[in-house]
Amino acid sequence: MLNKIIQIFKVKELRNKIFFILVLLVIFRLAANIPLPGIDQEKLKLFFQGNQFFGLLNLFSGGGMTSISIVMLGVGPYITSSIVMQLLTMVSPRLEQVYKEEGEAGREKFNQWTRWLTVPFAALQTIGMISLLRSKQIMAPGDALEMATIIIMAVAGTIFLTWLGELITEKNIGNGVSLIIFAGIVSGLPGAISRISATWDPSQFFTYLIFLIIVVGAIASIVYITEGQRNMPVSYAKQVRGNKMYGGTTSHLPLRINQAGVMPIIFAMSIMLFPGMISNFLSRASNPTVANIAREVGNIFQNQWFYGTFYFILVVAFTYFYTAVVFDPKQIAENLQKQGGYIPGIRPGHKTSEYLYKIMNRVTLSGAIFLGLIAVLPFIVQGFTDIGSVSVGGTGLLIVVAVVIETVQQIEGQLVMRDYEGF
Repeated sequence: MLNKIIQIFKVKELRNKIFFILVLLVIFRLAANIPLPGIDQEKLKLFFQGNQFFGLLNLFSGGGMTSISIVMLGVGPYITSSIVMQLLTMVSPRLEQVYKEEGEAGREKFNQWTRWLTVPFAALQTIGMISLLRSKQIMAPGDALEMATIIIMAVAGTIFLTWLGELITEKNIGNGVSLIIFAGIVSGLPGAISRISATWDPSQFFTYLIFLIIVVGAIASIVYITEGQRNMPVSYAKQVRGNKMYGGTTSHLPLRINQAGVMPIIFAMSIMLFPGMISNFLSRASNPTVANIAREVGNIFQNQWFYGTFYFILVVAFTYFYTAVVFDPKQIAENLQKQGGYIPGIRPGHKTSEYLYKIMNRVTLSGAIFLGLIAVLPFIVQGFTDIGSVSVGGTGLLIVVAVVIETVQQIEGQLVMRDYEGF
């Protein structure tokens, strides 16, 4: 491990990339600590401590809501926009063509549309959040001009973080959006530790010990599943080109158990946040019917059993959805056929595509169920240990471990590439 770290800092280009990313994350954390005017910090602190839903929202925003900063929405609206655009590709042939068939130019156009869609999502979310904070007397009331100013600042903050995330992604050392959320979670660890220390009860020692064992076991399980893969055997036919013979070798196609990485968790969180936020906003509507319906929806999402079950289903569903986006059996089958490769016992072409689709669905099932169980495990643990911060920490644990693994793998990939190039 130490040799790897030394090797990383010996490569100038890689070292500069890492420092560049660290600088961008520091800029993000500085922006996350610039509060909007008129915020009662004490009431805000009590509000977040007593509301699990907004604790998750703060986590999802990258920690920007702790002080209602200028980047309080984080990258949440951008992720929501990405989900909507990905779903639209499944119902719009034109969007699917742009995303999958027009190459790099098509993906750039698709990303540009996603950025445009981020703006209205961010504006709507800001309006709902400010209205809620003012109703709770956490933010001082203001006129329409002040409201418009806050909306513009919050939307600009989201676009700014989205831009930072894209700059990070371009360096090929981790996903920029995931790293921003990761930085927000890690920055909250000292505060979480201090809260546990302040409420430390020696009589609950074994409860804390069990909790620690569960956390360590969860981390080990996440690493195991994330690294796990099924190797599909692939053979290459012999080909004669001129006086030389090529092929005739045997290799394998790795099918990862968790092909989607951390994105299903982020997608599921974004969907889970909206019903609660909308119900909180509409519960004070002048129309009594709308207000009653909103309160009922809010009460449903406050139910731990419903919340946990719905969260589990969304994680499993989004694992399959995102795997379908990043893993295309038809394209892989076509590439294998062009290269003279085939899966033993399976005819090349359409039959190979069907076989890969069937096997990938089976492999993904175990990974999806595991991710769903890890996602709802904190709710179960909280019921036994009565540690209030577990649910937020558990969701953060999933993201932190997955992001660390993804980033380390990309760094190792760049090191291996430089070894082959003779650096």
